[in-house]
Amino acid sequence: MLTKKKLDKLYETYNHREFVHPDPLEFLYSYPDIPERELAGLVASSLAYGRVAQILKSVSLVLEKMSPSPRAFLMKSSDKSIKSSFANFKHRFTTGEEMALMLIGTKRVIKEYGSLYNCFIKGYRDTDDTILPALTSLIDTLNNIVKRNKNSLLPSPSKGSACKRLNLFLRWMIREDEVDPGGWNRIPASKLIIPLDTHMYSICFTLNMTGRKQANMQTAIDITKAFGKIVPDDPVRYDFALTRLGIRKDTDKDSFLRECLTGED
Repeated sequence: MLTKKKLDKLYETYNHREFVHPDPLEFLYSYPDIPERELAGLVASSLAYGRVAQILKSVSLVLEKMSPSPRAFLMKSSDKSIKSSFANFKHRFTTGEEMALMLIGTKRVIKEYGSLYNCFIKGYRDTDDTILPALTSLIDTLNNIVKRNKNSLLPSPSKGSACKRLNLFLRWMIREDEVDPGGWNRIPASKLIIPLDTHMYSICFTLNMTGRKQANMQTAIDITKAFGKIVPDDPVRYDFALTRLGIRKDTDKDSFLRECLTGED
């Protein structure tokens, strides 16, 4: 079975910055100021799908256009100039218009609330089981501002999507350890939801952490609860380390899964 001992061993081995590259998380380390980091994090996480080389290229391109300060870029740019800046941008099925609209919505949120964090907090309640209500409120606010019902960068949690990239963003901004830089300090890590993609789903399904056949939001919540039984105050603690399995050549996912299933140490 999957035990805390096995997970801690994996965490202690791989949860270090030397193992971050080529994860888009690495872009956040260049932004010590939280208002800048949350913008870099939103861009980096929103584009975290597809081939890793293309992800890094696309994130770098966007952040370079906003250099040296993503916040100053947004505050000084008109909606028209933002659209012009990203007119030729393309990342798989994400268009430059979608990127521009996300950034325009972000700019207006900052003007109204002061930061993405403040807008997120507005939808957060200490009594919520997870960050899902606050995340839904933030995404709805961003989409409503630009009057856009669908944006590949901002999937709505209310429609059942696992929202892997958004939960990844929240992991980066809420957790704080050697890998995750944190910054959104009022939100406890216990409220986070696992960033569920096909690779994490495959691992968790194999380990009998879910019996669901689809990698949707309810499946992500079920898996998060399973991790929560192991470490209640930080259920996504092992996400980074687990996702190194199969990504890095020095890991052996099959052996790890076999050890968990057979009880080997």
